[in-house]
Amino acid sequence: MLIDDLREIQARHGYLPDEELKSLSERKGIPLYEAHGVASFYPHFRLKPPPDATLRVCTDLSCHLHGACDVLETLRETVDYAGLDKWEVSRTSCLGQCDGAPAVSINDRSYRSMTVDRLARFVARLADNGKISRQPFRRRTNPGRIDPYDHPLAAESLKQWISGGDADRLVQTIKDSGLRGMGGAGFPAGVKWDLVRKTESEVKYAICNADESEPGTFKDREILYHYPHLVIEGLILGGLAVGANRGYLFLRHEYDREREVLEKTIRAFYSAGCLGDGILNSERSFHLEIFDSPGGYICGEETALLEAMEGKRAEPRNKPPFPGTHGLHGRPTLINNVETFAWVPAILQRGADWFRSQGTNGASGRKYIALSGHVERPGVYEIPLGTRVCDLIQDYGGGVSGGRELKAFAPGGTSSGFLPASMAEIPLDFKPLADAGSMLGSGAVIVLAEGTDMADLACNAVTFFRNESCGKCVPCRTGTEHLVRMLGAVLEGNGRSDTLEPVADVAEAMELTSICGLGQAAALPLTSALRYFPDEFETPRRNAADRRGEEAGGGSDG
Repeated sequence: MLIDDLREIQARHGYLPDEELKSLSERKGIPLYEAHGVASFYPHFRLKPPPDATLRVCTDLSCHLHGACDVLETLRETVDYAGLDKWEVSRTSCLGQCDGAPAVSINDRSYRSMTVDRLARFVARLADNGKISRQPFRRRTNPGRIDPYDHPLAAESLKQWISGGDADRLVQTIKDSGLRGMGGAGFPAGVKWDLVRKTESEVKYAICNADESEPGTFKDREILYHYPHLVIEGLILGGLAVGANRGYLFLRHEYDREREVLEKTIRAFYSAGCLGDGILNSERSFHLEIFDSPGGYICGEETALLEAMEGKRAEPRNKPPFPGTHGLHGRPTLINNVETFAWVPAILQRGADWFRSQGTNGASGRKYIALSGHVERPGVYEIPLGTRVCDLIQDYGGGVSGGRELKAFAPGGTSSGFLPASMAEIPLDFKPLADAGSMLGSGAVIVLAEGTDMADLACNAVTFFRNESCGKCVPCRTGTEHLVRMLGAVLEGNGRSDTLEPVADVAEAMELTSICGLGQAAALPLTSALRYFPDEFETPRRNAADRRGEEAGGGSDG
């Protein structure tokens, strides 16, 4: 895989020297422009020698709400004042630490809950010693029903299936349970498994998509850390059921702690005979390895993920055909996300009817939700599907932070847009949210308190999608840029009464003609904010930074 070759070169040199790229091109028989095109696409590859230190501040939605812009400004001033001109300070996209906002990345390692004072200590330590230790912190996850085992190597579902299981019956159980893809699309998992199983091919693959990168989304991080055995067992079962004997866990670059836990668990599964040739003394084989994402939100799109694994730029493919029939290297490929695979062992142990009975308010099943923003107890919570947003915020999250009133919320990550507090009784379920013009999406609820500047927040969200667009299709590439420019004019006080009139047409064109979900949903944060909070976009308006300063009232929220 070309990505692995590039990663090895960068590990030796700290970047990708021109002579190394030329040598790689000659060895692999790859045109130099293709190797350079791949290297320049991904944010974690460098084409120039690295600085002495790299410090990046996440300024996306959840961190933005907790003063990330002030942290970034202070960091730049501190580094300049100290004369550390060989240090690189910049913004970065979401680091997956939204429950510890604001987050920063120091030499590619994430640090959470970063105050100005704490950051100053980190900078001083890094300047003195050239390195800093990993930040200790304790994650919490509420005890749930996802784990049916007393110890992590039980693998009872796998053992039972190997001893006499029937693939058709296993797939039918997943169908009957109503389990849906928990990464955003919500496609019925059993239907996808059945499609891959029935597609004839001597070679098939199974892939776990663990590249969650949307602002506000970090539930899979917790599942990988606390329940890696369930993810791995579910992936093995899915692979064997569809006829695959090789699997990959596509892991986002920033999840270094989770990678350590996964590596340890995979080794334990091999030692226990649950992975490898002749699983549990049977004639079945399944091999599993981790593929580290080279970075970029777009890699979470399943066909872009496949392009990256094939050593290409992560540009989504036109569909059809779908990965179920033409996936990795053109072979049938089962792709589900972390949470989807993690639920499989529990469903097989307790039955399809059990899972269907776990919902509330007319919904079926259970769900992991990442809760962040203006909430007292941000974190990851396992809930019955159908739980009302207001109950999630109050009963699980301890209410809106600082005793404030709820103003709005994003029910399914940044791409789901914003709904007003008057809709907080809506159930967290696929159909009710779709009917409201939103979506359950990536399973991330972002809470917004009274005083939040919705125009500023819409600009922050749309800017994220503009920055993360792969640029392959014109509607997404140019549409996101137009949206950011229009919002920028309004926020800077240079807008006219008709500045935002083209928004509806641009959003419709992007939704109908963009290749993938990024472009199709990128305008939703703006269109939803315009729909529910039109007064906040009226012109003339003051500079957004001035408004944030007044509304924060001395606090840290932006």
